[in-house]
Amino acid sequence: MMKYPLTITTILNRARTYFPRKEIVTRLPTQVSGGAHRYTYADLYSRVCRLSNVLSSLGVEKGDRVGVFGWNTYRYLEAYFAAPCMGAVVHTINIRLAPNDLVHIINHAKDKVLLIDEDLLPAIEAIAPRLETVTHFVVLSDGDGPTSLPNAHDYEGLMAQASSTFDFPRLEEDDPAGLCYTSATTGNPKGVTYSHRGLYLHTLTQCMTDSLALSERDVILPVVPMFHANTWGVPYTSAFLGATLVLPGPRPDSEAVCQLIEQQKVTVSLGVPTIWVGVLDYVSRASTPCDLSSLRMLVSGGSAVPPYMFRAFDELGIAMVHAYGMTEAAPLVTICNYKSYMESWDDEAKMGVRVKQGLPVAGLDIRLVGENGEDLPWDGRHQGELLVRGPWVASEYVDDPRSAHTFRDGWYHTGDVVTIDPEGYVQVVDRA
Repeated sequence: MMKYPLTITTILNRARTYFPRKEIVTRLPTQVSGGAHRYTYADLYSRVCRLSNVLSSLGVEKGDRVGVFGWNTYRYLEAYFAAPCMGAVVHTINIRLAPNDLVHIINHAKDKVLLIDEDLLPAIEAIAPRLETVTHFVVLSDGDGPTSLPNAHDYEGLMAQASSTFDFPRLEEDDPAGLCYTSATTGNPKGVTYSHRGLYLHTLTQCMTDSLALSERDVILPVVPMFHANTWGVPYTSAFLGATLVLPGPRPDSEAVCQLIEQQKVTVSLGVPTIWVGVLDYVSRASTPCDLSSLRMLVSGGSAVPPYMFRAFDELGIAMVHAYGMTEAAPLVTICNYKSYMESWDDEAKMGVRVKQGLPVAGLDIRLVGENGEDLPWDGRHQGELLVRGPWVASEYVDDPRSAHTFRDGWYHTGDVVTIDPEGYVQVVDRA
């Protein structure tokens, strides 16, 4: 068969070719552009080309890391595609890290260019003298605001001067595309590099009916930050499908999330349980009813969802689905959907399934092992460490001796203590 590398560039080209009229909507502060920025996948392609030219002019070459420190916006999305498609690596930086951790990961990643949202500048200005490899700082803004950063540039100013065409290089599917750091239980954060192939296959998995069943018809709102485990893969999947993508912008609160769902007719939204607790609270106390009827699914991950939350959204006619994953797996590992014959089970039996993290998505293998590495039975009672392997699971950390302990014998040792029931459903019960 043909050698056809699975790359982010093919995802970008598909969005531009087949879905040029579909929209990307970003919530902005209400005083800016009426509170929303809208453009199409055709516009995205043009601006990705511009950004690729900008990065090239700043000295970014194949394999170089481009750090992004910002909120979920269209400009962040442009970096998600520009850096990997030009052969560089997009490094998504957690804006909530302590200064020492920020210094460590930016230096450890060897970021060459740093893109920073304007309202987050103070965090980077405070540590700039300690950053060893950054040669240019680009402020994600519409104009030249004051900053103490050296070699600082205005994003839109650079974009306006750049060409809207770019000759993307032919890449190999095992080339690095993304870099994300995960907080360690002890010590410094650990870096995970994503390959083009891994991200492409992860994208396909999210389209499967028994996974997230995402489609072109969906309007997708990732409340999960774009620095959190690759936004759970949603930016690439949305572009691949041509789904409408809604980005929540700076500091989204529960009211903003609910308004976006209502105004943009969002069908799928993804976030951690605290987001959905806030949504339930807002809906219960809002002075005027909030219409969330467009939603067909809420995806919750990051920690366990309690039964009351499932029931609360059931009463609103909204299906909530449990997901589980980690930075090392790009991040999707399990999704909790019923098997067909479970549909006839009573509510109590169904809830016993829903509170679990779910079945491994197609493409991944799992094991349950004891303290001595022995395989434990899948009976829903034996507790052991979860091991994972698959084409979008990391094989090592970036330049980190802790890799030897975590990646052994072809398996990623998650450190999560779980049970697995006879049906194959995983439930996290502790941390090793």
